[in-house]
Amino acid sequence: MAIAIIIILLVIGSVIFHFMSPWYFTELASNWGAIDATVTITFVVCGIVFVATNLFMAYCIIRFRNKSKDQRAKYEPENKKLEGWLIVVTTIGVVAMLAPGLIVWGKFVSPPENAAIVEAIGQQWQWSFRFPGEDGELGKVDAKKINIDNPFGMNDEDPYGQDDILIAGNEVHIPLGQPVKFLLRSKDVLHNFTVPQFRVKMDLVPGMVPWLWLTPTRTGTFEILCEELCGIGHHTMRGKVVVEEEEDFQAWLAQQPTYAQLSAQQPGDAVTGKALYAVCSACHGLEGEGNQALNAPKISGQEDWYIKRQLSYFKHGIRGANPQDTFGQQMAPMAATLADETAINNIAAYIQSLPDKPATQTVSGDARNGKKLYVTCSKCHGKQAKGKWAVNAPRIAGMSDWYMATQLKNFKQGIRGAHPQDVTGRQMESMVLSLNDEKIDDLIAYINTL
Repeated sequence: MAIAIIIILLVIGSVIFHFMSPWYFTELASNWGAIDATVTITFVVCGIVFVATNLFMAYCIIRFRNKSKDQRAKYEPENKKLEGWLIVVTTIGVVAMLAPGLIVWGKFVSPPENAAIVEAIGQQWQWSFRFPGEDGELGKVDAKKINIDNPFGMNDEDPYGQDDILIAGNEVHIPLGQPVKFLLRSKDVLHNFTVPQFRVKMDLVPGMVPWLWLTPTRTGTFEILCEELCGIGHHTMRGKVVVEEEEDFQAWLAQQPTYAQLSAQQPGDAVTGKALYAVCSACHGLEGEGNQALNAPKISGQEDWYIKRQLSYFKHGIRGANPQDTFGQQMAPMAATLADETAINNIAAYIQSLPDKPATQTVSGDARNGKKLYVTCSKCHGKQAKGKWAVNAPRIAGMSDWYMATQLKNFKQGIRGAHPQDVTGRQMESMVLSLNDEKIDDLIAYINTL
């Protein structure tokens, strides 16, 4: 009897919790209300089955409980009438759940002919996007062509790709009230494109180009999630989709570079960069060797893509704006003297020409323990800490160890990586949470051996 009462209370409590729970879907922001209706139907069917099954079980426990020692159970292996009812009811329940889903799925994979095209590209652990240009057609891409200078893998011989608009950041804009078809491409492993408010979700499969479509119904900024486990940084693979009025969208799109514009950019000029570096040398040294007394790390030997990005971050306030980042605040006005991207490219080119001598080691710790800790770091920075541009991980072997220790602490304390545009910094911020000062020293001590 006690078990029957518990089952009944469980059913009552579950039903009350379902209707009273504060946790449910986010507010709908697209045309896919039919998906919500389909899920609701599934809840109803499963809820009826749950309630009926458990109450029937409680009834059986009460009705057929043992009342005397002489009572015996009746053996009835078959009941065609009961089996017939079960078949009918089960069939109705299955059809009620599957049929609406199949109808919605048919619409979900059939975008309107007038849908705008956007390509969403996933890689460990970031998003990028591509729009067709004035010709309205995306150019061809080839995974074999992906490199530092051509991260989208564009085919430079395809005329349709020259006016393609390339968005290297994690934020994409789309117009309000217009159907948009997202083509999904992965550079490396399985990813997933999900925007909860839009009720859209689809896997990115290497070698394939699946798609989904939606019509945004309200303006706002919504988070893009990867809901396919894609590696150690999976939880940080987030982006933003901004829904705005057509006029605002066109203004944003006009500010984005085309493939032809990016291809036309001249490589950095080391000779011109040498003159610009005169200001930097006061702290970082004539050969970029660094100066701990001036809180200036070694920069010679660092990869140019990382130097460019950090200079740009300082220049635009993504780094060095936090009041607690004392050293970063010193660097920010220096980067502001660089007039444009060309100046940044030139100074990076000159830094590449400087002799690469390992920095003086100043941090001591247990390298054996640090080796264990570095297993996580090696997934991005490489086993020899030489860095991997594909995952935005810079070289750390042979660089200033005191600077690395400082930055790890800054990431841990939220001094660095908290800016919404510092996507890679946000990844690092979550990686260092388990490190205390002693572990940081051990980790740096091991990196010094590489």
